Amino acid sequence: QVQLVESGGGLVQAGGSLRLSCAASGLTFSSYAMGWFRQAPEKEREFVASISWSGRSTYYADSVKGRFPISRDNAKNTVYLQMNSLKPEDTAVYYCAKSKTNWVTNSMRDYDYWGQGTQVTVSS
Repeated sequence: QVQLVESGGGLVQAGGSLRLSCAASGLTFSSYAMGWFRQAPEKEREFVASISWSGRSTYYADSVKGRFPISRDNAKNTVYLQMNSLKPEDTAVYYCAKSKTNWVTNSMRDYDYWGQGTQVTVSS
């Protein structure tokens, strides 16, 4: 079955960087777009970034645009989220998700498999 396993979260000071990884298995990884979402305490899960099957197209939430580039390595079945210039408001559990299609999308309804999440905490 499809499995998505995130890693790379942790505690970092404001202004610092982290790189999240999501290793996928049980699917033809290069056929699907992938996405990252996040959920802060007492808030709804929100879209962060999406990348197309080839990696040539990306789509970002305004709150992370220019700070969190998304990338993928289809040979390694892995998608990445490089998180730069982190802010305390970026604190959340970050989830990797597999899209039902091969194109970028910010709608949770377009994703059918989710990882277990990795905690990112940014201190001020």
